[in-house]
Amino acid sequence: MEQFENYSDAQLIRRLRGGDSRVMDYLLEKYKPLVRKKANSLFLFGGDTDDLIQEGMIGLFKAVCDYNENEGSFFGFADLCIGRQMYTAIEAAARKKHVPLNSYISLSAKSDGRQEDSIPSADAAYAQNPEQMLIDRESVDDFLSRIEKQLSPMERTVLDYYLEGMNYRQIAERMGRPEKSIDNALQRIRGKVQGLR
Repeated sequence: MEQFENYSDAQLIRRLRGGDSRVMDYLLEKYKPLVRKKANSLFLFGGDTDDLIQEGMIGLFKAVCDYNENEGSFFGFADLCIGRQMYTAIEAAARKKHVPLNSYISLSAKSDGRQEDSIPSADAAYAQNPEQMLIDRESVDDFLSRIEKQLSPMERTVLDYYLEGMNYRQIAERMGRPEKSIDNALQRIRGKVQGLR
C-alpha cells in the first residue's frame, strides 16, 4: 500500500476527489488526535468525552468533504470545523436535543468555579461573529439531517461506529457482518455524502 505520509493534505484531498477512497480513512485517522484533544478540553455531566469525539469526527469528515485548498491550510480548516461541530452539539444540548450533552464545564474555568467564557476557548474567535455562527450551525444541522435521510439503518450504524474510531474489522465484529460488507457500506456513505455537497 502506498505511503500517504509523503503527501500534503491538499494533495491527499485531490487524490480522494480523484477516486482514491483510502485517503478518507487516512485523514480521519491522522486528525483523530486533534479531535480527542479538543474533546478532552470539556467535561460533560451525564455523558462522556466519546460523545464530543463523535461530534468532532463528524466535523472532521465534513472538513475533508468541503475543503478548498485556495482558502488556506487543511489543518486550520479542520480545526475550525471540528470546533464548530462540538460547539453546535453543546448548543443543541442546551436546547435539550442531546440529553447526554445537556451540561458541560470548560476545563478553562477559574479556580473559584466561574467560567472565563461561556464558549470553549478554542472557538472564542469564531464566537465573535454570532450571525455567522448561527448560519453555520443551521448549515451543519441541515447537512446532518440530509445525511441521516440518505442513509439506510445499517449505514447509519456503520457510520456511528466509524466515527467513534472503530476500524472495519471492529465494526464487522460488532455487527456480525463480513468486513467487505462494512467496506461497501462506507463506500456508499462516502458517495452519498459527496452527492450532498
